[in-house]
Amino acid sequence: MTPTTGPGRTGAPADPGAAAARATEAILRDTLHGTHRGVVVDSPPGAGKSTLVVNAALELVAAGRPLMVVAQTNAQVDDLVLRLAEKAPDVPVGRLHSSDPDAYDKALDGLPQVRKSTKAGDLAGLDVVISTAAKWAHVKDVEPWGHAIVDEAYQMRSDGLLAVANLFERALFVGDPGQLDPFSIVGAEQWAGLSYDPSASAVSTLLAHNPELPQHRLPVSWRLPASAAPLVSAAFYPYTPFRSGTDHGVRALRFGVASDGSAPDRVIDEAAASGWGLLELPPRHTPRTDPEAVQAVALVVRRLLDRGGSTVSERGPDPAPLTAGRIAVGTAHRDQAAAVRAALTELGVGGVTVDTANRLQGREYDVTVVLHPLSGRPDATAFHLETGRLCVLASRHRHACIVVCRGGVTELLDDHPSTEPVQLGVTLKFPDGWDAMMTTWDHLSHHRIPHP
Repeated sequence: MTPTTGPGRTGAPADPGAAAARATEAILRDTLHGTHRGVVVDSPPGAGKSTLVVNAALELVAAGRPLMVVAQTNAQVDDLVLRLAEKAPDVPVGRLHSSDPDAYDKALDGLPQVRKSTKAGDLAGLDVVISTAAKWAHVKDVEPWGHAIVDEAYQMRSDGLLAVANLFERALFVGDPGQLDPFSIVGAEQWAGLSYDPSASAVSTLLAHNPELPQHRLPVSWRLPASAAPLVSAAFYPYTPFRSGTDHGVRALRFGVASDGSAPDRVIDEAAASGWGLLELPPRHTPRTDPEAVQAVALVVRRLLDRGGSTVSERGPDPAPLTAGRIAVGTAHRDQAAAVRAALTELGVGGVTVDTANRLQGREYDVTVVLHPLSGRPDATAFHLETGRLCVLASRHRHACIVVCRGGVTELLDDHPSTEPVQLGVTLKFPDGWDAMMTTWDHLSHHRIPHP
């Protein structure tokens, strides 16, 4: 695919909305009127993937084609149900769920057009039925749906797709190829390179067996600001570039309280001005829950709230307050997230989302504070160089991303070159984690604030 848009390329459309509309029109045309059994859509962070899924679902319903929707988590399913109910309150929707006590968001109980059941047969005849891939895999003895939409298809393993493939005749697969790969609790090296590798993503396996399927991409990120889209596009999507939906100067992060001159305040001001900030602690090998780095993360969050921040954007003429609910902290490990939560509690901060990259996928905030995966490490393992993990951490924000890290990352990467084994039959993932890590670190280094 020859890139025609993106940072540093000629021919980029002046109107990102027009480019996104053209892409959506082509996707819907292939979905509704194409002859292939599948359509694949690649979506960069914040490109309107959920909006596309909802619009495609309503187009299929309007055409009289009953639809099943497959998502990967209960939270994603509930979000899609709520979006459909808001946009089309007259369309009956089925929510297929497990028998667990908290199997779905109780907000669905207040929606009369949403029917909920643990049995697919109870939802027969509804325009749309939505559930997780895990639940769909247990559905038997039902008439296949003519159409399906598979959301977050790159996070679905191929064995998961195989388990539900008999339930539909044609499908639209939508997902972000730059995010974390499907999770597997067992090693899958013995299947690497084989066409039936159960640990491979549903999309990669689908395209390996059906290379003729139409492939589309959404060309605009409506989440990432103009300061972030060029870096994320170049580092993680070099062959399918995208641009920001807004230009420089459209969004702004402002503070009512002046800086006190401390390192946390200086990095906040740098991030407000440029979109990125690197708070660099002295080089040192540390435990994973490095107390000084954790404390630095907590102090940055505390100062973001103390300084009375507000955001200005294309969403409205009035500034919006930067509240705790619009700030997130991202880490690589759960114990790091727990340590940050404890540090924030000691500082009297509540309401801030603190979680790992895995759990932050698909979520959006005004400002993110990231504990760098390589901070304080003596080595650069495959886990910490995982491309998708870094991509998630660097692409959750609408205004600014502040990274906290110990120095020495460049030297660490130089000492630990990428040594992943080359396996026959496996499509190489580009860029690899080492390359993406170096690209992002080079950029962050221009926004470095030393922390004493």
